[in-house]
Amino acid sequence: MFVRWCTRTGTRNPSAVTESLLERYQQHLYFYRKKNGRPLALSSQRSRLSLIKVWFGWMERRHFVSIDPTAELELPRIPFRLPTVLTKEQAELVLQQPDVEKPTGLRDRAILEMFYSTGTRRMELLGLGLFDLDRNLGVLTIREGKGRKDRVVPFGERARHWLDRYLVEARPVFTSSTACDTIFLTSSGKPFTPNHLSWLVRKYICAANIGKNGACHVFRHTMATHMLENGADTRFIQEMLGHARLDTTQIYTHVSIRKLKQVHTRTHPSARI
Repeated sequence: MFVRWCTRTGTRNPSAVTESLLERYQQHLYFYRKKNGRPLALSSQRSRLSLIKVWFGWMERRHFVSIDPTAELELPRIPFRLPTVLTKEQAELVLQQPDVEKPTGLRDRAILEMFYSTGTRRMELLGLGLFDLDRNLGVLTIREGKGRKDRVVPFGERARHWLDRYLVEARPVFTSSTACDTIFLTSSGKPFTPNHLSWLVRKYICAANIGKNGACHVFRHTMATHMLENGADTRFIQEMLGHARLDTTQIYTHVSIRKLKQVHTRTHPSARI
């Protein structure tokens, strides 16, 4: 998008890109409208500009440009927003949406249960292989998660129950190949694409009619919040989620208003009449 814009403005050489030109491009992103007439989200504007900063930083190190014009470029500030979290009742309602009498429904229930039980990221669940699973211990190994780090994550008995049912009753329906190691497969016997998996989870959240939107990441937020509300230390949640820094995990202390309300009621002098 940036290269096309530069071409239209007559800028064809990276060394001709200046801080002033980048500010004009930043204004272009702000006023840009997509095909549906909506503006680019601040996160999208920031992402596009961040990539340009990385690109020019690389070109400066390789001596393609003498000065990095993005060095003083200020990126848009994204307002802090709390993540969408399901209540325990809402989560249970979503989990009950798949028709477990069908192989696809059995698979989908296992997917939702694993998301809720482990809080894994979408790409981490997609990458799980049969040899990453220890059903006896109730743990799975996530290989090269975010930051290319491995970690071991536990999952609960209920998730194991639905996973076992899927592996025994449904997965053989999708594939007869022993060469395919991926745990969760589409009805055509192929691994899910990220967008397909997001569509699947979003479909069940919408079907539950709980008034909330979201997809795979909603269960990650929900798992962390529910564990925190039930007394889990943030450091254990950090380890499960694979966060490199504790302050990333501490967002869930803001989300867990129910726990905060209980502490307020128990400790504040004016909490009761």
